Amino acid sequence: MDWLQDFATWAWDRHHNPLSWYIRPMFIIPFCYFAYRRSLGGVLLTIFGLLTSMFWFPKPDAPDAQVVEFLRMEKEYLLGPWPWWKILISATIPAWFFWLALALWTRSFISGAAAITAAMAGKLAWSFYFGNESAWTLVPPSVIGLLICYGALYALYRYSLRTS
Repeated sequence: MDWLQDFATWAWDRHHNPLSWYIRPMFIIPFCYFAYRRSLGGVLLTIFGLLTSMFWFPKPDAPDAQVVEFLRMEKEYLLGPWPWWKILISATIPAWFFWLALALWTRSFISGAAAITAAMAGKLAWSFYFGNESAWTLVPPSVIGLLICYGALYALYRYSLRTS
């Protein structure tokens, strides 16, 4: 089992790279596209990409102090005890993916935009609640990701108008 611990350490070190924080919200775009196209395989492939994207980038030479502090809190949160409320909070993640997929599968762009907004707001609320000031490091990638996702969702909406 040492290889698993070694892999987790290797991946966690790469998660300190800010590029992984900026790229992860971009996975919402292909997720929405594949849900719109009703491609379960594409949806699942996108989720796999999202889950692995935290370690696609090299370990930073000198990670930002706020990033280090935030990820320290996140690691303590994940490795600490798991009471019912933590399980409930974690269950919102697959529920959110289901909501977003269902919204686009059924062509409800308003519901899709609401799901994307709820995800960003929920992630930031969780981050500030548990990470305090260190959560400010998530604001730029979250807001930029939200705006890009809105643009992509709008483009998909316009595309759907032309093809229907």
